[in-house]
Amino acid sequence: QVQLVESGGGLVQAGGSLRLSCAASGRTFSTYAMSWFRQAPGKEREFLADISWTGVYTYYADSVKGRFTISRDNAKNTVYLQMNSLKPEDTAVYYCAACKTFGIATMRRVDEYDYWGQGTQITVSS
Repeated sequence: QVQLVESGGGLVQAGGSLRLSCAASGRTFSTYAMSWFRQAPGKEREFLADISWTGVYTYYADSVKGRFTISRDNAKNTVYLQMNSLKPEDTAVYYCAACKTFGIATMRRVDEYDYWGQGTQITVSS
């Protein structure tokens, strides 16, 4: 079992930055690919970024490429999402998710993930 807990959300002005953290319990964190998603009110959950179990490979959705950076620290059982140049349309609940795989980073379907965090709200004001 893996439990995921996101932190770092909040209110930020447009153009600002935030860093989200996702802390995982358990000793098998390094065997999971980790991703970040977000969900705005009335919209489907949207894939943002994925990082392979080693941290060597990353993959980003076009909507955040160049603005967001995913990283992980397997020694700390934590994955991060650095978000820069935030826009009002980035307002959403942000989730981390874990997928048991040794493949490269890629965009995955929601139903491919084994565990999800509870989410953290990000609000970007204009």
